[in-house]
Amino acid sequence: MTTGRPGSRKRPGTDEPAIEARGLVKSYGGPRVLDGLDLRVAAGTVYALLGPNGAGKTTTVRILSTLARPDGGTARVAGQDVVSGRRAVRRAISLTGQYAALDDAQTGEENLRMMGRLCGLSRRAARSRARDLLERFDLTGAAGRRAATYSGGMRRRLDIAAGLVGDPSVVFLDEPTTGLDPRSRKAMWDVVGSLAASGVTVLLTTQYLEEADRLADRIAVIDGGRIVADGTAAELKRRVADHRLDLTLTDAPAYHAVLRALGPRVVTRDDGRREIGVATDGSAAHVRALLDEIDPERVAVDRFAVHGATLDDVFLALTGDRPARSRAARTGHERKETRDV
Repeated sequence: MTTGRPGSRKRPGTDEPAIEARGLVKSYGGPRVLDGLDLRVAAGTVYALLGPNGAGKTTTVRILSTLARPDGGTARVAGQDVVSGRRAVRRAISLTGQYAALDDAQTGEENLRMMGRLCGLSRRAARSRARDLLERFDLTGAAGRRAATYSGGMRRRLDIAAGLVGDPSVVFLDEPTTGLDPRSRKAMWDVVGSLAASGVTVLLTTQYLEEADRLADRIAVIDGGRIVADGTAAELKRRVADHRLDLTLTDAPAYHAVLRALGPRVVTRDDGRREIGVATDGSAAHVRALLDEIDPERVAVDRFAVHGATLDDVFLALTGDRPARSRAARTGHERKETRDV
């Protein structure tokens, strides 16, 4: 969604955030989806909203992109109030969701030229803008094909290209890589990187922790309709722990005994695998001290591993969500040191 005009973009001033929300409240006849959410996004940055399903990510994007009105609180995007300045906000933004909003019967180039005409461009200018965007998003070879024949990744790139016809200053990407294969997801990451490099502000919602870690200048963890943490990936990881000690216990009684002993220091747990993660500074002295405390008789711990804290740890610690065991730890992206006891 964009109705901006190329060349007419007015970006927020240096000190003015591109996006700012204060005390946003929203419900749909039941419990509050947003419960006093505060948000501040600097211009020209990539900002990721990370949280479990139902946390309020999409509702936040809908309000900021003027598709929904808040029940309480205020929000400004590109210097304009999302309620009183709704039209001005729409001229400054682009919104792309999980599903591409394209005309399948038209070719890729026709979709972009149509969007250009809707944005008020002349036929010649719309044609030129379409060709530029097709080249930028590596779609020139498919320009003459109907959008219905595009792969999922190609459709997503074309959808974002359509949103950029109007030269927006703020782009909202609501889980843009959901359902894409790894290669297409990587291509989308390159697109987001190029947007940021061009000075566009990007607010990204995602379920992929690796995606937020790789793309975002800052990350906000949202849970229960509120921002529960905000910072760079490194800052959030330090907030939880510099490192994590993963323990695999020998049997169920040992597992539950260690859980009780560690109490609130437990960062992650997997009951089925009898695995527990606990914060550590990563030093040999601290790891030895933890093992001596947890298993003084050296009979309860079967194996242990030490690795750097990840966004998985942040996510689990701050939201209380218990998805499958740390994905990053199973894909070899971490430095890990393992010992048999």
